[in-house]
Amino acid sequence: MDRLATELAGLLGEGNVLVSAQDQAPFLTDWLGKYRGAARAVVRPGSTEEVAAVMRLCASHGVPVVPQGGNTSMSGGATPDEAGKAIVLSLTRLNRIRNIDSVGNTITVDAGVVLARVQQATEAAGRFFPLSLGAEGSCTIGGNLAANAGGVAVLRYGTMRELTLGLEVVLADGRVWDGLTALRKDNTGYALRDLFIGSEGTLGIITGAVLKLFARPQARATAFVAVQDTAAALSLLGVVRDRCGDRVTAFEFMTGDCLALILQHIADARLPLAEMPPAAVLVELSDQDDAAALGEKLEAALIGGVEAGLVIDAAVAQDGTQARAFWRIREGVSEALVRAGKAAKHDVSMPVSAMAEFVAAADAAVRTAASGVRPIVFGHLGDGNLHYNLLPGADQDPAVFAVIAPELTRIVHDEIGRRRGSISAEHGIGQLRVAEMPLRKAPIELELMRSLKDLFDPAGLLNPGKLLPGKPLPSSTSN
Repeated sequence: MDRLATELAGLLGEGNVLVSAQDQAPFLTDWLGKYRGAARAVVRPGSTEEVAAVMRLCASHGVPVVPQGGNTSMSGGATPDEAGKAIVLSLTRLNRIRNIDSVGNTITVDAGVVLARVQQATEAAGRFFPLSLGAEGSCTIGGNLAANAGGVAVLRYGTMRELTLGLEVVLADGRVWDGLTALRKDNTGYALRDLFIGSEGTLGIITGAVLKLFARPQARATAFVAVQDTAAALSLLGVVRDRCGDRVTAFEFMTGDCLALILQHIADARLPLAEMPPAAVLVELSDQDDAAALGEKLEAALIGGVEAGLVIDAAVAQDGTQARAFWRIREGVSEALVRAGKAAKHDVSMPVSAMAEFVAAADAAVRTAASGVRPIVFGHLGDGNLHYNLLPGADQDPAVFAVIAPELTRIVHDEIGRRRGSISAEHGIGQLRVAEMPLRKAPIELELMRSLKDLFDPAGLLNPGKLLPGKPLPSSTSN
């Protein structure tokens, strides 16, 4: 061990300071296999106090720190660079559920608690935590907060920022901000909590959180609906909202090409319609009503969609098994894309009213730039978030496609910029989009963001090279 590793072992115990290449390997590659880095050590503190001690030590030596939760980042936000100067600080040992308050409808957890465990614990307490992601079996609450995760229920419940009341954060110098309040009203100044949520570990290390809970839905109604295109899907969203109000929990969109890709690569996915549609939406309602009443509301809304010429065909789940089969189609998209090969991926958001125009314009522009390219479009239509992915054509050389992919990304993001949208809706900037920030953010926005970074982390030790461009890694002063 070098000097730093020896001191870290004195704080955490040798078993929680990983220095061998074999032990470090799982922490140095992102889950998509796109980024691979190096680290002086991987440390696994077991408490907020130990995180603070690690940060004090690293600050004294000028050593950068890359926080990591479940290592499920879609943008390389939790992977160190190749320089090997940083330590990776894994938070997975911070895995306590500290408290569940069924009266106040809150749960207080460590940052390293896996999302699925929060869901299970709240269900056992007769409550409901609505964040739902494809990676919920491995992603952690700290990572969800760092990226301001969204998921399929944002339409009704909001992102992690809306689902969070309080935070506990270790700062770059090792001080701890205890903001673990369960207050729903606090008008005493700046909302520090909101600065850390979505900051991707660049301002502080989240070690605990107070999250909002909700009444557990007693009934769900789910339908798989064929529509002509994005415009029809958006119009149907209006019909369903008018008829069902805030019972609309999810409204997920998939193009026909996206559906075909899923059916090609996911063996247990079954299309519940007679024919492959041009596009489809997966609609889910939830409420305290009985299932029959909720189902009637959904069917009435779909009848309204048929009468308006918006619905081509529809299948309404008759039980939980059918509903899960519908969701299996939507959940299979990411897996199908991985099996299909390298895609140019875009996680974009825009005003909901601009979505149909965006899809039409982007499709036309990328096909003009690269004949045969296949847009695979899906996402959370109700909250303005689309995953606009591009695959090479059947006869296109993947190596050639890889060369032109950056230009295709520029085209897609230019279309987003014209509609005052965002190039990252829920995946974060990380390493993937950091070079684009000066192109997509106004200079005053970047100036303000850099000012906050300099205030909270003047030495630039926290997750360097992520989110904000232009500041080099600090030099370590230790051996």
